[in-house]
Amino acid sequence: MKSLGSILITLISLTAVVTKGQESGSGISDTLMFRGQLSAWAHGNPSNELPVYTGGRYIPQINYEINFPQNRMIDFEFSANTYGNIGTDFADSLNTSGKIKPYRAWIRYSTRQLEIRAGLQKINFGSAAIIRPLMWFDQVDPRDPLQLTDGVWGLLIRYYFLNNANIWLWSLYSHGDIKGWELVPSNKYTPEFGGRIQVPVPRGELGMSYHHRIADTRDLDSLVPVYAHLPENRFGLDIRFDYVIGCWLEASYNRKSEDLGFFTNQEIINLGIDYTFGIGNGLYGIFEQLIYSSDQDAFTFKNTTTFSLLSLSYPVGLFDKLSAIIYYNWTDNSLYNFINWQRDFNRISLYVMGYWNPENYHIPLQGSGENLYAGKGIMLMIVFNH
Repeated sequence: MKSLGSILITLISLTAVVTKGQESGSGISDTLMFRGQLSAWAHGNPSNELPVYTGGRYIPQINYEINFPQNRMIDFEFSANTYGNIGTDFADSLNTSGKIKPYRAWIRYSTRQLEIRAGLQKINFGSAAIIRPLMWFDQVDPRDPLQLTDGVWGLLIRYYFLNNANIWLWSLYSHGDIKGWELVPSNKYTPEFGGRIQVPVPRGELGMSYHHRIADTRDLDSLVPVYAHLPENRFGLDIRFDYVIGCWLEASYNRKSEDLGFFTNQEIINLGIDYTFGIGNGLYGIFEQLIYSSDQDAFTFKNTTTFSLLSLSYPVGLFDKLSAIIYYNWTDNSLYNFINWQRDFNRISLYVMGYWNPENYHIPLQGSGENLYAGKGIMLMIVFNH
């Protein structure tokens, strides 16, 4: 992508100038940091083809900052996602997998009111807490204690006004992967672009977002018309108010430029509230109501799925926290349950997670890869941060 490459070259050149200035005693300072996260897990579920999964992950991260006068800064971040899994039934089946890939790789120039960031990065926004209609560019799973998600390659520009309003502009470089709620992958190596404006309102914030991309249906089911270049426009609206309780509305509307049957139009609406009850150490609760529809005609809501969600978290003490998420699918009357106990030490966190879900698993949850959460199971995870 020539535009992204030009930005990277420009910022790297500026870094070289800054570094040279540092040597001349101009008051410029720099900081180099290395950190990492090591995690290991064991997952048991008799409903899976391989009932026991074990694995490990290491994410090393390097950050380098160059600070210079008038609150200007150039910084870099690079991290890698290194992981491996072993699935077994302890009889005659064994499956191993693993990968090493970039996790974040970006360079940023920032001032008090401006940020320009280019490279592999995470981009997310919106007011919803758990099931997010504006999950356009990430796939964060609320059940994941580490909140991991692949990034997107692109350029992000954000400008912050003095009244707390801000404007976002972005351009992405697609590799043909499906992001967020997308039903159709993007055309490989085709730029995508969009923007967002967020403004303060009395006791809250209002945001409006837009994204344009070129979809590619060539690898979909044969019943779907084939288009190598299918324009799609995406519109988002989110608003949050904080009075006695917090409340929000977040909505997304996607439209393809050609008729793809029920793939043509996609509407997602989330209404939610949150509140901390004065019980013991403080019981924090979230309730969200989601309507998801994918139809041939816009806003007909003929092919809909409706979810209710309740999330509760309670700090048992200084080092322990208990949380639970309950989903109810009103379309097929199915109930999904997830519970997590977390124990924090100095640099180590321990998680014990359990779930009880239907065998026929249909829930619009984030996350990618093989679904291991159908039926009943338990997962243990230990995380070390350095």
